[in-house]
Amino acid sequence: MAAKICLVTGASSGIGQATALELLRAGHIVYGAARRVHKMAAISEAGGHPLPMDVTKEEDLQRVVRTILDEHQRIDVLVNNAGGVVHGAVEDTPLAMARDLFEVNVYAPARLIQLVLPQMRRRRSGTIVNVSSIGGELALPLGAWYYASKHALEAFSDTLRMETGQFGIDVVVIQPGIIRTDFEAATARQLREISGNGAYRQMAEAMARAAEVSVSASDQASDPGVVATAIREAVESPRPDTRYVVGWQADNLLSLKKSLPDREFDARVTLPAS
Repeated sequence: MAAKICLVTGASSGIGQATALELLRAGHIVYGAARRVHKMAAISEAGGHPLPMDVTKEEDLQRVVRTILDEHQRIDVLVNNAGGVVHGAVEDTPLAMARDLFEVNVYAPARLIQLVLPQMRRRRSGTIVNVSSIGGELALPLGAWYYASKHALEAFSDTLRMETGQFGIDVVVIQPGIIRTDFEAATARQLREISGNGAYRQMAEAMARAAEVSVSASDQASDPGVVATAIREAVESPRPDTRYVVGWQADNLLSLKKSLPDREFDARVTLPAS
């Protein structure tokens, strides 16, 4: 297979870095973009190209895309992996935090897609991979804005797939389950800061304690490499699946959501507020 020119966002850690390294091992040309360039030494050592980028800054997005196009005249693969999370009750969470989260999880990938699409469309070829979550199809308490952002990203991806298929462009959604990264390391702190003193404090404390336990038992979570492998398979497939469900508990939780009435699912996933 000929090497593809790939841009991976959020490449300084976790799924993003694992994906960049997996694509490099497969022989592709990889640009990893993130704010923390010093965290991308492994990508440099593997032959990749780290680029500084804050996904909330238009000038950064344009500079990164322009840099790659100037060097290779094309971008074959865009992996939108950079993302954030907010935990707190709907009533307690400041809308400014919600807007910031949507900026990172929805508007930033959408803008990057706008920037890479013209050259993909002209060449009638390209793959756009949007890293979502099982939270793109289900929701849990005290995470409304995160789940809303992932639901939005998936609906956006579905429409994009229907629009761009005529130009030979594939749009793929990745739905990781529980993955061993530092992505949700601040979950307990956020829950206590945002909802730890009001009407939802008992639920927030129960979920904070559960989050702390899950961090200490992270050996049960899947390695980011399982997600990276799925992304590489999608990138290299002549006809990739539209969705890849990967990682610990992903299939189980999505199956549970689809098989149970809403209120029964709610009861299963809501921790006792004590």
